[in-house]
Amino acid sequence: MEIIAEVFPTGKIVMTKNVWNALSGDTVGLGELATCIIRHRSADFGNVDNEDWNANMRAVRDGERILSSYTIGGLEVWVITNADRSVTTLLLPEDY
Repeated sequence: MEIIAEVFPTGKIVMTKNVWNALSGDTVGLGELATCIIRHRSADFGNVDNEDWNANMRAVRDGERILSSYTIGGLEVWVITNADRSVTTLLLPEDY
């Protein structure tokens, strides 16, 4: 079993209605959301470019907002942890 370290806390996990509507009937998709949260909090930021990855690493260190992007069944899903680490939101880019 692989152990994945949590690099930062994610606080309460919430999702927008659009993410729920897009994936609620898809058990595999909902499972992939859980995997995305694990990846996010372990500093695997998914489909971000080098500039955003570097910004995220500074944000981990300095207590700023952290943004990851993942593709689930052709759907782009963002995972954003607030600067105070109290809430992590799963959302579609158009929800931002």
